[in-house]
Amino acid sequence: MIRLLCLVAVLVLACAAPAAAHNVSAGADLRIAQTIAGMEVTVVVKGTTRVPGPLRIGVIAFEPVTGPPVELAVRSVEDGRTVTGVARPALRDPQYTELRVERTGPHELTLRAGNEVAVVPFRVLVERGSGAELLIYGGFFVAGMLLVGGLLTGALARPGRAMAVSGGAAVGLTVAVMAIVFEPMLPAGPPDGAAPVVTSQAGGRPFVQGRVRTVPARPAPGEQFTVRVDLVDGSTGRPVDDLTVHHEALAHVVVTSEDGRFFRHVHPLRTAAGRLEVRLRADRPGTYTAHVELEREDSGGQLLTGRFSVGGAADPATPAGAADGTGQEPGAPPRMSPAEPVAGRPVTVEIDAAGPVRPWLGMGGHLIVRSQDGGFLGHVHEMGSGGSRLRFTFSFPEAGRYLAWAQYAVADRIVTVPFTVDVAEAAR
Repeated sequence: MIRLLCLVAVLVLACAAPAAAHNVSAGADLRIAQTIAGMEVTVVVKGTTRVPGPLRIGVIAFEPVTGPPVELAVRSVEDGRTVTGVARPALRDPQYTELRVERTGPHELTLRAGNEVAVVPFRVLVERGSGAELLIYGGFFVAGMLLVGGLLTGALARPGRAMAVSGGAAVGLTVAVMAIVFEPMLPAGPPDGAAPVVTSQAGGRPFVQGRVRTVPARPAPGEQFTVRVDLVDGSTGRPVDDLTVHHEALAHVVVTSEDGRFFRHVHPLRTAAGRLEVRLRADRPGTYTAHVELEREDSGGQLLTGRFSVGGAADPATPAGAADGTGQEPGAPPRMSPAEPVAGRPVTVEIDAAGPVRPWLGMGGHLIVRSQDGGFLGHVHEMGSGGSRLRFTFSFPEAGRYLAWAQYAVADRIVTVPFTVDVAEAAR
């Protein structure tokens, strides 16, 4: 019997599929923030449980919706089959548009609003049955059949054969029970539609090399322009198209003016392989800094930086910082503990929100910190305090003055609270 149990354990382990290098979860929702047609939205692709079957897509807005509906198109990369629909952004609970997908695997979701287009790659994943499940159901089935056979054989006065058949039933039952016991300990296999497992390079993939520029090259105050980020592999120079979704976005772009009066935290559109774009308006001339936060698969997080200039005269009809709806609300200054921050030591920042906070980018709030010269950018998240009081913890790397912006979402808007912090040198 001991030999039999050991054999069963080996069979269960042998039937387990190897774990994927990346933990892919079938049935989970995909949430991707996008700044499109002047709207800050999160596109939600609901997880699906079967194919062919329905795929539900909704668009959540975080500011009053002034833009057009979002046209949707889902295309299978493998066979080119395309289905289309329309989603209307909603401030809280979106009305999901239901499209039909015919297969698992790589797909592209095209979003079109106004004259802006984004193409988001994603995978349709469906959980597959494990080898352990086959052993469980198969073991119970065999045990049941053999038990019936044993009873019939015993009824026909053939006890020897009945004992043999009953022993086979016991083996089947043992296999099923052992599979139940061992299944939670086994690594989950990849779902149907998951990317092939590729052996990781030593040390991970190379970092991304990025170039930040504007179209036109020298925009004018008050006029719309495009911030374009081109990404290439640091080893081959080829376009990088394997960004992973982190904090519900393919990339986070923070654009600030030298004095910090202009601030935008936006989420660019993927317009081509290795290319991200977002449209903005600046209210006055000067030098602007764009910080790009992204994460490449099997490479880790990165921060890319680029600068550009806005020429011409300031637009007198546009209040500072309002050319593109930054929504800055000075309000009461934040409370800091200690009250006089010291370089290299953690500081707790507390802010009273303007109302009940709703999650944005998967978090209750965001604190973005920039050094006076723009050479440093830090980004941390709210500590999960709950309610309308936000708490952040941050360590300023060096002494000096820092520009900071706390951001959170309430019922109908994203609130940005700007403030400055003077950090003292640590005592020696």
